[in-house]
Amino acid sequence: MPPDSSSIASYWDAAASFDDEADHGLLDPRVRAAWSERLRSWMPAAPADVLDLGCGTGSLSLLLAQQRHRPVGVDLAPLMVDQARRKLSTAGFDAPMLVGDAAGPPEAAGTAFDVILSRHLLWTLPDPERALSRWTGLLRPGGRLVLVEGRWATSAEPEEDQSYADPGSLPWRGGVTAEDLQRALRPLVRTSRVEPLPDPDLWGRPIHDERYAVVAFV
Repeated sequence: MPPDSSSIASYWDAAASFDDEADHGLLDPRVRAAWSERLRSWMPAAPADVLDLGCGTGSLSLLLAQQRHRPVGVDLAPLMVDQARRKLSTAGFDAPMLVGDAAGPPEAAGTAFDVILSRHLLWTLPDPERALSRWTGLLRPGGRLVLVEGRWATSAEPEEDQSYADPGSLPWRGGVTAEDLQRALRPLVRTSRVEPLPDPDLWGRPIHDERYAVVAFV
């Protein structure tokens, strides 16, 4: 059975040390600068309306706000959203950070965006292809999806267990390859490109699995 939303929210809310990870909290100046540079390259000219789905504690939303964009964050975990609100307000930004299901964003988030951004979210969704279809419907003509994803589970390196998910309930559990993600996007977008992300500065450590961003235009 697919996991219910309350169990997913509880799982991520229990991740109290989430921001301690270099690529989540972006506390290391080198890691922060690397993500800031990448975001700048993926975004249209500022200011753009950006929906940050699975925003977590708001680290990427904060970078977007600092680049003069207008981020709206959505995450299912209330405690993470609280952290995101504090993070942005402390920095002087009044950006909406909302509790909701990123697979089907709440109406309060808005219905027309220039960019939809998600990072390492699709693998957590029971029906990621349906979510992608919903997301493209929230983009303005010429808008773009920026999907930071990867495939980190291999037969030699088993995926991390998720207590909220039964085996088989998440079709992209352990991540999704760039090839499979582009295949899912083809009916939904005009064009897309893959940008490999092997730079250790992005992750705070060397990585040995597939990390990439797909930028797709509707």
